[in-house]
Amino acid sequence: MKAKAKYAVIYRYREKYLICRMCKFFGVSRSGYYTYIHKLNRPDPNQAIIDRIAQQQKKCKNTYGYRRMHLWLEKNGCHRNPKTILRIMKTNGLLSEIRRRRQWKQLGQQIHRYENLLNRDFHTERPNSKWVTDISYIHTEQGVLYLSMIRDLYDNSIVAYKTATSQTVNLVLDTVRLAMKKEKVAGELQLHSDQGFQYTSQAYFNLTKEYGITPSMSRRGNCYDNAMAENFFGILKTECIYRQKLKTFQQANDLIDEYIHFYNHER
Repeated sequence: MKAKAKYAVIYRYREKYLICRMCKFFGVSRSGYYTYIHKLNRPDPNQAIIDRIAQQQKKCKNTYGYRRMHLWLEKNGCHRNPKTILRIMKTNGLLSEIRRRRQWKQLGQQIHRYENLLNRDFHTERPNSKWVTDISYIHTEQGVLYLSMIRDLYDNSIVAYKTATSQTVNLVLDTVRLAMKKEKVAGELQLHSDQGFQYTSQAYFNLTKEYGITPSMSRRGNCYDNAMAENFFGILKTECIYRQKLKTFQQANDLIDEYIHFYNHER
């Protein structure tokens, strides 16, 4: 039992038993207990940020993990350490209800890992030299729609995107094929991703080799390494997806098509 829980029990029975005896029984200090009591009557200094996180989780249907929530808060002018955000979300029951599935190995499948060649250098002097890619969830009443996209760091435009009702390797491969079909790539091209199972697969390795693409990969569990992909999903959801109540996959697809066209040509 944590000390805080012990203090709560002592406080509950404070009128029935001596405080000093209960502290001795539970192996906690009296000074710690009285500090706990003092804090009970003080407002939580993090209440404002707790309210913001709770509001955003309600808005996104409890899909934000602490890393994505940290990025969202930073974007909206609230600067906190990621570990602080994790602690606040844990303490107040605000953790994500959805965890991205990472399938590191399937029987007979070779797994490939790549160096973090991008290394958070999100600038480039020419188009089609640095791309970032990722997959995100779009919730509808029909179920989850998965959106795979590739973003060019030269002008932050969306080079290609695909949607599907299941998160598969083919979704990623089709996105890469569409991007290479649309764009004329001259010289070396880096394609940066996270360590999702689609990007470590043999099929992804084969396709990047076929097109002469140099894969780059985020360090495990480090969302900042692929921040520019996360950034676009944040923009898309804030400016488009969250403003609608999506009933069908078709409605979601139509909105995504319309918004990405607006984003690339007008925004």
